[in-house]
Amino acid sequence: MNILDKIVINKKREVEADKQQMTVAQLESSPFFKRETYSFREFLLAPERTGIIAEFKRKSPSKGIINDQVKVTEVTAAYAAAGASALSVLTDTDFFMGNKGDLCQARAVNQVPILRKDFMIDEYQIVEAKALGADIILLIAAILTPQEIKGMAALAKSLGLNVLLEVHNLEELQRSIDPNLTAIGVNNRNLADFTVSVETSFKLFEHIPKEFLKISESAISNVDTIKQLKAAGFNGFLIGENFMKEADPGKAMAEFVKGL
Repeated sequence: MNILDKIVINKKREVEADKQQMTVAQLESSPFFKRETYSFREFLLAPERTGIIAEFKRKSPSKGIINDQVKVTEVTAAYAAAGASALSVLTDTDFFMGNKGDLCQARAVNQVPILRKDFMIDEYQIVEAKALGADIILLIAAILTPQEIKGMAALAKSLGLNVLLEVHNLEELQRSIDPNLTAIGVNNRNLADFTVSVETSFKLFEHIPKEFLKISESAISNVDTIKQLKAAGFNGFLIGENFMKEADPGKAMAEFVKGL
C-alpha cells in the first residue's frame, strides 16, 4: 500500500465523520456559499499576473514539516500581492497539517481565486469547498473513476466552482477528460513514490485538448523552468514547497517573480 492509498482510506473515514457533524443544508447556509466565485481562467490569463498558483503548505508526507511557523493570512496575502494568479490552500490535516479554517482565513483577506487542495473522494466535499470560500476544486484522476470525475465535475460547475483535474500520465488523462473541467494539471510528482520530473509536463502537453487551461504542478524551483513551460504553452504553474521552505514565503515569491 502506497502513501496515496493510505491517504484515501483515511479521507473516507474523515468525510463520513464530517457528514455527522455538518449536514449539506448547514453547509449551504454558510455566508461564503452564496458568493460569486472568481474565474480561474480570467485570473490565470490576466497579463498583469504571473500564472503562478502559490501554495500554502505546512507539511508533506515526503518532506515532513516544511514550515509551520507562518500565518496563512499573511503568506497568502503576500502571494497575491506578488502577482499570484491563484492561491492553493491545503485542507488535509493528518498528512499535510492543513485545516478548513486555513481556507476560510485565506478567503477573508484575498480577492483572487483559491483552490481547495485536498483529496476529493465524495460530492459532500465539493459542497463543503464552496461553503469554505473556495473558487476551485481539485480532482485527482489517480483516485477517482471516470464516472466519479464526471459527476463531481458536473456538481462543481453547477455550484459555480472551477475544476482542476490532476493527472500523472497519459492513461489518466485520456480516461478523465470531461467538458465540465476548467483546467488540466500535470503533476510532476509521482504520488506513489514521490519522485519528481518536470519532463512529465512536457510529455503530456500535446495530449491535453486545447479548450482546457494547462497547469504544471510540482518540481518547479527556478524561473527558467517556468520560462520553458510557458514557451511550451502552459498557462499556470503550481508552486508550494519552493516558497514555503523559506522563513518568509511571500517575500520568497516576490523575489522569484522578479526573475520572470
